[in-house]
Order: sequence, then C-alpha cells, then structure tokens
Amino acid sequence: MSDLITRVLLVEDEEDAREILEFYLDTIFDEVEIACDGQEGLDLYTKSYEENKAFDLVLTDIKMPNKDGLSMIDDITALNENQKFIIVSAYKDEEYLFRSIGLNVISYFVKPLEVKNIMEMLKKVKTKVLEDKSKQEVQVELINLNETYSFNTKTNLLYKGEELINLSKKETLLIQALITNIKEIKTKEFLKEFIWNDDKTSDATMRTVIKRVKDKVADDDFIVSKKGLGYIVE
Repeated sequence: MSDLITRVLLVEDEEDAREILEFYLDTIFDEVEIACDGQEGLDLYTKSYEENKAFDLVLTDIKMPNKDGLSMIDDITALNENQKFIIVSAYKDEEYLFRSIGLNVISYFVKPLEVKNIMEMLKKVKTKVLEDKSKQEVQVELINLNETYSFNTKTNLLYKGEELINLSKKETLLIQALITNIKEIKTKEFLKEFIWNDDKTSDATMRTVIKRVKDKVADDDFIVSKKGLGYIVE
C-alpha cells in the first residue's frame, strides 16, 4: 500500500486559506496541485485526466471568480462521475452546501479553518483513498480467464478457484503471452518469440508446451486454437 501515490487538487481563491490547506495537504498526500479559481481548477483537472493522471480528491471552495465551486464540480463529474470532493465553505454558504448533496461530496471544512479538524479529516480521507486504490490494484492484477481459472499478473500464478496450479517457466510464459492483449489471436511466431525469444523454435516444441497447459486445465480449457491463425483465450 505504501507504493501507491495519492494526488489531490486544491482549488481556493483566498490566499490565506489556500496556504493553510496546501501546507496540511502536503504533509499528508504525495502530490498536491493548486488552482486559484474554478476555471483554473477545471483546466488543471482536464489536463491531468487526459494524461491519465487521476486525482484521488478535489478540495474546493464554493464562491470563487471565473467559475464557482459547484459549477466546477458539475463539469468535473461530467468527465469522471466517480471523482470525490471536499468542500471548503463559510457558514453563510449553507444553501450551496445543500445543493452539493449527491455530487460525490464526502465532507466539508467550515471557515474559519480549524487545524485539528483539517488534519483528522484528511488523514481519514487518505486512509480510505489508499484502501480503495489497493482494492482496485488487486482487481487489475487478477485476470479471470474463464469461470474456473484466473491468473495473477503480479505473482504470475495460475489458480483454479483458490487452488494453485503448478506451472513450469515455459508454461507460465505461454499464459503471459496469451493474456497480452487478451482478445487478440496470438500467432505461432508471436508465441515462439515471447516464450523462447526465437521465432525459429520448432512447432513441435511449442505444441508440447501448449498441450501440457491444456492438460492441466482440461476440466475447463481456456486455450482455443484458431486454425491457420494461432491461439486465443476464450
């Protein structure tokens, strides 16, 4: 979990509040980006989103020049409906807080800001963010080959349910080759190059490795031969 990077976008037009929040965000999260109004916040978010660098949290004021916080939240949610937000607000903004219900707003800070409340909430949020990211990582690591078999791409282990299936090095490389762009048919040449680093390896040698794996998963075989084309996971 310590290898996971947490990223936050802070959008705040008031300099004092921005400096306080930036300081405490920097002590808790790995990467913090700053915007001074809603339009700048939206532009920063859109750029990062297009570069596939997601923010785990957006912390924003409500009343700001150029674009207010709720309008920015609406625009960001149109890009990423799962984005989480924390709102920074004054007591007089209760009407805006009411409007924020249902917008993935997980909490809010009330101005004037209290350090103890800020730290406690941000620590809780980071813990939740890391838990969610860890679960997502595990899901990505585990590829379901069919209803019976799955392959862990981090450990390179094949499972039948929770039972480990023992594979040789070449057999493991075969499965790794087959799950590379899993929906594509793999030619004999591709498999030979991937497994042996030599596309001149004999067809008989390659078929032997394939047969050994197919024998081990015979009760629900996922390696399908496409005549004249190659092999695919189905």
